[in-house]
Order: sequence, then structure tokens, then C-alpha cells
Amino acid sequence: MTWTGKRVTVAGLGVSGIPAARVLRGLGAHVTVVNDGDDERARTQAAELEALGVTVRLGDGATLPEGTELIVTAPGWKPDKPLFLAAAEAGVEIWGDVELAWRLRATPSGRAPAPWLAVTGTNGKTTTVRMLASILEAAGLKTAAVGNIGVSLLDAVLGDEKYDVLAVELSSYQLHWAPSLRAHSAVVLNLAPDHLDWHGSMEAYAADKGRIYEGNQVACVYNVADPATEDLVRAADVEEGCRAIGFTLGAPGPSQFGVVDGILVDRAFVADRRKNAQELAEVSDVNPPAPHNIANALAAAALARAFGVEPAAVRDGLRAFRPDAHRIEHVADVAGVAYVDDSKATNTHAAEASLAAYDPIVWIAGGLAKGATFDELVEKSAQRLRGAVLIGADRALIREALARHAPEVPVVDLDRTDTGAMSAAVREAARLARPGDTVLMAPACASMDMFTNYIKRGEAFADAVRELASERD
Repeated sequence: MTWTGKRVTVAGLGVSGIPAARVLRGLGAHVTVVNDGDDERARTQAAELEALGVTVRLGDGATLPEGTELIVTAPGWKPDKPLFLAAAEAGVEIWGDVELAWRLRATPSGRAPAPWLAVTGTNGKTTTVRMLASILEAAGLKTAAVGNIGVSLLDAVLGDEKYDVLAVELSSYQLHWAPSLRAHSAVVLNLAPDHLDWHGSMEAYAADKGRIYEGNQVACVYNVADPATEDLVRAADVEEGCRAIGFTLGAPGPSQFGVVDGILVDRAFVADRRKNAQELAEVSDVNPPAPHNIANALAAAALARAFGVEPAAVRDGLRAFRPDAHRIEHVADVAGVAYVDDSKATNTHAAEASLAAYDPIVWIAGGLAKGATFDELVEKSAQRLRGAVLIGADRALIREALARHAPEVPVVDLDRTDTGAMSAAVREAARLARPGDTVLMAPACASMDMFTNYIKRGEAFADAVRELASERD
């Protein structure tokens, strides 16, 4: 595509919009940025872009600028926004920042672009991508974990670094706006209701996740325990010879990765996979070795092996990997009770995986439900619960589910949203817990009713635990 003189509208300032505007202006396009907000931060960002020759319209993200030939949108902008409806009526194409990066990836010096190993799913994306990057690095490959984890794909594909391969995390939003993406290999880790207010239905959400398989070259990796992910593989139009590769926490069949006697094994990328399996690593090499994290490790291993990585690098990469904060992070042991922070468990699917890793549990939960229901989660986890402490705006939904499916479990309902609420929750949990128990904060809800984000919520939990520990020393 010739960019000189092309009229491009960038929808949204922020971590994707600003780099897109800068790149497009540098390529010679006439760039107009439209943004709904008009606050001090937006005005500062606008001034920086205007100094580069970019036109910025603040407080008006609905009107299609005259002469627009292409829209590049921030991933979070919903498809039903008036701007996009006007674009559709005018026949204007809409790309996301991922699509732009994909189209531009071969531009610098005409060098061959790095292949993409792509990861999506309702939960576990960031952990799996970072595990994958660690494995690729252990294999001696130049790589980076990019995409939906805060590192701009545009920076990765247009920067001075020459990568051998990229480990790419993609959200359903990003996939929706990336029609031409064609990965080397990809995985959908799991599917559970999430972001339905954005997508409109579970079917639309799943379809956007399934876009990650389109045009795959070597492997479409799916979760054996989640048949919906395999259905997406079946529906995908892939390159000839691309294989479906499953992962399971049980013993693997041919063309699968799994676990045998505490060993992660590969029965996909081996000679005579009907009879043979390749040992990759021990379960103890996965940090932490919770079931859902072992599943993440298997998915990462499958993508790495699809790229030709040797077994020893899988082991070494998993051993070197350290999870991000607030993901089933052990904070401290106090009076024989373990305190674990999984503030990143912002939906029921993530909380279910976290609850499955411990027994018995005093559960700290609640926040903004985002339209979720909790009956299935409580029913599956009831036998593990010693007690529950509920916080946040939608805690009543969890309390009612506990009353229906775990009436014998003692529940503390904290009607507080002040800064001391988390400290009170930890103290109530300590009162319910016995030596050998785990106090697990896996809220199953978003955090914004009480905290800026899940990170601040996790920090408040860790601070409260350390305060409790200092008092009991």
C-alpha cells in the first residue's frame, strides 16, 4: 500500500492510537485522530501529535472526518459506534493496530518478517505468552512477548531489533479488527463468557477468538478439556498441512501434549506419534504448578515445538519463567495459613481455575460482576470452601449463589468500599481459617468499584496480609 497522501483516521488516543498515528504520519499519510475524551491528559497527548503534523479532534469520536480512506481503531472501541457505522455506509475499511502491524511487518529494509506465534483465550493469555517467550529465549532465539500485554506490536515490527519469532498475545477485541492476520501457529486456551457487552453474544465472542486460527501455517493448538476450542479449529481455513494439536492435563493421545506420571510430554512433534512420546519437563518445573498453569505450560510448549524448539529448551524456559504479580501469587504464611493473591482472576472462569488449585480455602471474592452469574462457579467449588468473605458492589450475587449451592459455608458480607475494606476482609478470613488452609483472593469480578485496577486490589491484599503477619510475629 502507498501511504503518502492517504487520509487515515485513527480512532482513540492511548497505548495503541498514539503509536499508530505517529507511524502513519511518518509514512506520509494525512492523519486525523478522533477521541471521545477531552481531558487534560488527552489535550497533552494531542499537542504532542499536532507537533508532528497530525490533526486531533477531541470530544468528537462519532463523526467520520471528510475524505477518510481508512480507519485504524483502538481495540476497545465497539463495532456499533456511530463512527464505524458511518464508515461502513461510506465503504471505508476499518483496521485495528494489530492489523496495521501485520500489514507493515515487512517494511523495514525489506527484511523477512518474524513469524508470529499467537495466543488468545478467556484466561491465561499473558502467562502463556510469557512462558512461550521464555522457552524461545532458552532455545537461543531472539524474541519478545508483545501484543495485548502493553508492548506495542508496531514497535516490535518497525523497530531496529531483528527478531527470529514473536510471541503475540491477542484479545478478542484485537482479533475482531485484524481480518488479514495469518500466524505461523496459534492457540485458543479456553472459552468462557466474557466481554459479551462488547461482542453482543457468546457466539460472536467465540467467532472473534477463532479468527486467530485463520491461515495458520503449522499448528492450531486447542484445549482438549474445552471442546469449543477444537470446534474453532475445525471451522478455520488454514494452510494445507497445518495440524490440529491438542493439550490435556491427562495422558495425551497422538497429536497431543499432556501429562504422564508428573512429566509433561509431547506426542505430536515426534517420530511415530502413535507409539512414542517425548519428555519435555516435570510438573515441578512449572511455577506455580496449579492445574490451569500446567495447561498454560503445555500450550506454550506446543507452540514452541511447532516452531522447532528442542525439548531441553522447553524445560529450561519453564524453569526460568516467573509469573507476573497478582496471578496466584503466594504472599505469606501466617499462623500456618497460606495467603494467595489472584487479583487477576477478574471473571468466573479464572476464579474457578484458581479455586481448583487449593483445598481447603477461605475465599475472598466480589467486585463488579460485569453481568456474570456465579452458580456454576460456587457449585463446582463448594466442597473446597472453609468460608467466604465478600466485598464489592456485586457481592450479593455471590452471597446468593453460596446460599443456594453451599449453605453450610460460613459467609462474611462486608458492606464497605473504603480504603480499609481489604484489611477488614483479610482479618475476617484469618478468623475463619485454620492451620493448613489457604486464604485465596480470587475475586471473580472486576476491581473498579473499589480500586483503580486489579493491580491496586492485589497490592491492598498483600499489604493487609503483611500487616497481619507483623502483628502476629
